[in-house]
Amino acid sequence: MNRAIFLDRDGTLIVEKNYLHKPEDVVVFPGAGAALKKLSDAGFKLLVVTNQSGIGRGYFTMADAESVNDRVNQELARDGVHFEKTYIAPEAPDQPSRVRKPSPQFLFDARDEFNLNLTESFMVGDKLIDLECGWNAGVKKSILVRTGYGAGVERDNAEQIKNAIIVDGLTEMAEWILESNSKLKT
Repeated sequence: MNRAIFLDRDGTLIVEKNYLHKPEDVVVFPGAGAALKKLSDAGFKLLVVTNQSGIGRGYFTMADAESVNDRVNQELARDGVHFEKTYIAPEAPDQPSRVRKPSPQFLFDARDEFNLNLTESFMVGDKLIDLECGWNAGVKKSILVRTGYGAGVERDNAEQIKNAIIVDGLTEMAEWILESNSKLKT
């Protein structure tokens, strides 16, 4: 079975911009490519799991979201990063959804599609719903990055996130995962 890193998109991989829908507005966080490449080289499959409520709210289309995802993929491919798949939940928070985070459904779908061991996989994001998605799926650890909304989530939700790993960004996330896995092998 394979291990995976599930990543939120906005505020985690790229700079948070409300209802981002233009590829030219994509800004990848510094060091993201190098960090993800290290994880990929260590045998982790990389998958993106993103809520895009702007679609459900009528602010932009699924095609717009896919164009942004294509740009993210192109930018990170420069560092040799390849995502197995990007899962998009288009519903607004008040609309019924089987897949919108904190639902673990996309992680279960990825488990089945890519033969993943969720208990050896990680969920990374900047919001409480990202962490909850990972916990709901039974991942090894949910990791909060302080980028995007993460610093505010850390400040305002101490009790809810006490079981999360908290790091500054993707570089520190990759270092933590690789270090914790190397300790298990010794």
